[in-house]
Amino acid sequence: MRALVTGASSGIGYELAKQLSSIGYDLVIVSRDKKNLNKLKDLLKTEVEVIDMDLSNIDNCKKLHEMLKDKKIDLLINNAGFGIFGDFGTLDLDRELNMIDLNVKALHTLTKLFLKDMIKNNRGKILNVASIAGFMPAGPLMSTYYATKAYVLSLTRGIDKELRKQGSKVIVSALCPGPVDTKFNDVAKVKFNMKPLTAEYVAKYTIKKLSKGKKVIIPGKISKLIYLASKIIPDRILLESAYRAQTKKI
Repeated sequence: MRALVTGASSGIGYELAKQLSSIGYDLVIVSRDKKNLNKLKDLLKTEVEVIDMDLSNIDNCKKLHEMLKDKKIDLLINNAGFGIFGDFGTLDLDRELNMIDLNVKALHTLTKLFLKDMIKNNRGKILNVASIAGFMPAGPLMSTYYATKAYVLSLTRGIDKELRKQGSKVIVSALCPGPVDTKFNDVAKVKFNMKPLTAEYVAKYTIKKLSKGKKVIIPGKISKLIYLASKIIPDRILLESAYRAQTKKI
């Protein structure tokens, strides 16, 4: 078995790679941080291929698929991504567009290309890392980030429904964590106002649920409560609550 994990140099991707190796997966790990990728490789006992690549460049996504299409990727984990905090009107446009390129366009491209191979072989799994934010009506002060995660969740669920109607054995799932103790908050320049889950816990929980074919994976009790709230509380109240919660991250 072989898994491709993007954004594997830290956080959830790093821990997912460790968990997959522990159950026998050979790995292809991708990130711009070659140094940390090599440190991860040294920890793992299965075969590991390191690729340092900027996936916000969509041509690189196509190149990555071309490099790996004959290696039978059994599991693709689209984990690469980041967030930005602040008023939409004042955030740097180029930084936001780069986030959209990575969070949305790279994930979309890799899902499309590797899914075609999996459909042809009628086997394989794709895990797209979204967020509990994907269930919310919007995310004031992190508007673009929330929008990217809503896209990821919607795309993943739509693809999975198509596959089920086709009778395909390919599984496409979405991981929707809440706050996780990773470098995410450093990049986004925020601090969480509730205790985050560890990346190790999220990874272990995810692999367990993924092995059972779970389509939407929500680790942690608080995130499950947020999901339930998004189903029953009016959007105007959710938006006000979200804004107040976001201001506490400053």
